[in-house]
Amino acid sequence: MTRSSAQFTQPAESSSPSALLVVVAVVLGLAGLALVAAGAWLIALGGSWYYLVAGLGLIASALLLRRGGGIGLLFYAAVVLLTLVWALWEVGFDWWPLAARGDVFFVIGLFLLSPWVARALARRDATGIGRTRAVLGVVLAAFLLAAVFSWTREPGRIEGIAPLPDASGNAAAAAALASPPPPKDDWTAYGGTGFGQRYSALDQITPANVGQLEEAWHFRTGDVRGQPGDPEETTFEVTPLKIGERLFLCTPHQAVIALNATTGEQIWRYTPDIQKSLALQHLTCRGLSYYAGSTAQGATPTPSPSPSPSAPAGECDAKLFMPTADGRVIALSPESGKPCMAFGGGSGQIDLWKNMPNVKAGSYYSTSPVVVTRSLIVVGGTVLDNVSTKETSGVIRAFDVNTGALVWNWDSGNPDETAPIAADRTYTVNSPNSWSISSVDEALGLVYVPTGNQPPDQWGGKRTEGAERYSSSVVALDLATGRVRWSFQTVHHDLWDYDVPSQPSLIDLRVGSETIPALVQPTKQGELFVLDRRNGKPIVPVNERPAPQGAATGDRTAPTQPVSGLSFDPPALKPSDMWGGTIFDQLACRIAFHRLRYEGRFTPPSTQGSLIYPGNFGVFNWGSIAVDPQRQIAFTTPASLAFVSQLVPRADDTTLYVQGKSRPNDSLPALNENFGAPFAIKLSAFTSVLGLPCQAPPWGHVAGADLRSGKVIWMHKNGTVRDSSPLPLPFAMGVPNLGGPVMTAGGVAFLSGTLDQYVRGYDVGNGKELWRSRLPAGGQATPMTYRGSDGRQFVLVAAGGHGSLGTRTGDHVIAYALPKR
Repeated sequence: MTRSSAQFTQPAESSSPSALLVVVAVVLGLAGLALVAAGAWLIALGGSWYYLVAGLGLIASALLLRRGGGIGLLFYAAVVLLTLVWALWEVGFDWWPLAARGDVFFVIGLFLLSPWVARALARRDATGIGRTRAVLGVVLAAFLLAAVFSWTREPGRIEGIAPLPDASGNAAAAAALASPPPPKDDWTAYGGTGFGQRYSALDQITPANVGQLEEAWHFRTGDVRGQPGDPEETTFEVTPLKIGERLFLCTPHQAVIALNATTGEQIWRYTPDIQKSLALQHLTCRGLSYYAGSTAQGATPTPSPSPSPSAPAGECDAKLFMPTADGRVIALSPESGKPCMAFGGGSGQIDLWKNMPNVKAGSYYSTSPVVVTRSLIVVGGTVLDNVSTKETSGVIRAFDVNTGALVWNWDSGNPDETAPIAADRTYTVNSPNSWSISSVDEALGLVYVPTGNQPPDQWGGKRTEGAERYSSSVVALDLATGRVRWSFQTVHHDLWDYDVPSQPSLIDLRVGSETIPALVQPTKQGELFVLDRRNGKPIVPVNERPAPQGAATGDRTAPTQPVSGLSFDPPALKPSDMWGGTIFDQLACRIAFHRLRYEGRFTPPSTQGSLIYPGNFGVFNWGSIAVDPQRQIAFTTPASLAFVSQLVPRADDTTLYVQGKSRPNDSLPALNENFGAPFAIKLSAFTSVLGLPCQAPPWGHVAGADLRSGKVIWMHKNGTVRDSSPLPLPFAMGVPNLGGPVMTAGGVAFLSGTLDQYVRGYDVGNGKELWRSRLPAGGQATPMTYRGSDGRQFVLVAAGGHGSLGTRTGDHVIAYALPKR
């Protein structure tokens, strides 16, 4: 009797689903409801129906599993199969987008195949559970096979081989055009020379032996970030100089340090007294500038309206020039590190605030090294972005290299009057500035200045004709007079903060039977404009392309924008390009995409919110590119990140519409408020709720380009999210880079600026990574290379991180070399 009672109660036990199935059903049901609700919203915005259909499938699967029926596995298998077909239709065999669409479903599917779920289901459906599990297993296996296959592919990768060096032809061309030879033993300017090529004639390190590089020495500057008054963007971006047996570098807090180039031992340190409590947007020093002295210049100095007197005797015939965060340029002795007191009328410095309008501490300063010629230094500076319409001037000035006396000034608001300004006058208010690095060709008597635009960046309804004419351009100024010889505008009526961020690279190109002195100008929007540096005319064709219209009230948009035949402008974003760590944040990104205004590149900012792609981080930024004068190619680091730009109507000139009470600590109170304009501006990266970019990777590449033909030779994704993701994935996803490359005659290029903490060496011929070394902090700087006194070629990297990028901070200067023989 007891036995039969037990048999009688068994079906009653199996009629109720186990707690495990209840939990599984609830999870699937909630996921399905989320997809249905958000999917319906997406459909209303004109987006894909997939999410709604998949959500309904999950809800059906949840209800069936809740009842303990194995058929719920079939519904789940149908959802996975639908997802696989839809994913392949949208993105093909591209692993990261494919994985984001299926990762959650795949993991849940594996759990549904587990013995625990199988036993729970078998209590109700012992005969059918095997078949339904088999179907789900086959579908999951298909998804896995698609993922494995996609892992071996890299859509968008370009394979090719760069031309071989032509040293004889290049030498003849350089001699004919009086171009300076590329640096070898030393590195005398930020970009190697005033040509800004970031190329060295050293050839000791080659693709065959670069893998043997080892750390030769490691120096700590002692510069500590996070001091009171430091802005968020406090960065170690320096590229040191190498002169003779010494290295010279500057730190974010403006200390200047001399090191032994072979051993890394400190020789001297100079720390200027910098005005405290400056309201800065950036705190950095990208580098110093070097003047070899009148006895070392050799050739006749560049003529100027007021010829330079004989250089002062003693230790300051040669000089180092240091731009400061409080608006000065200090001249130092390379020998002792002491100020050169004959410079600046006995003070050792010049005051860049002289004759400037709207003097506000911290609103003007130089983060980039000055240009040095035989008789002049040429100085630009940063003017605050998006604070007000009454900022100071972006004037470019030339000073006597020995005395610091003003020789000429070029003010885009008053471009024809370049003679030194009268003592009782001021320069034009709020004129476009040049915060980046300029280049110089002394044989042609020209300095090439990359310019920004008149603040505010995203609304230009009140810009003057002078501001419009020379903004977002490369401007060639006559070294003798400061007058404009030619200018080339890279963006018309710039509303996107597409100021020209990169130093122009000068190279003599052999085009057919002719050698043309060329200038290569990278831009934030991805163009490489290849121009004749004598007159600014394009060598690689430039076309005017129709641009989206419909600017904000009181503003306008340019009908067309210039596009180079050599462009890394990323393809326009599509809904299928939206991405995330899971299907859910990807769906949120799709909704955000459809809610924003987006009509491709040059979509105007709007009160609705506009998607700006590429964003103002740039395809290229201050790191610029490297050019090889022998191969006639460029090594580039194109990045592509989307940003959101939303105009906020202003009712007055006092309310903080953007910053408010929740503004970041130590930020500028009025950053992005645009006092004096009808709109403030909200700017942000286009990211998911998890903080990941809403666009699918890769976000960064390395690429080689033929500067004569305008063709991309090779391109592949570069860098990992090891140091910028909750999951330290070591796989190459392709991450943005901030900091430039350097190329060498040995056929190896070096780069340290990716968001992961590595310095890498690449084969210039095909772009393949040959070597990497782990850095102790972010390497957002441009490496350089030189020969030490022991005969070895050194590669030098500054690793100190970047505040606004969130890379690890530090104070490291590291030199690498081949092992001693």
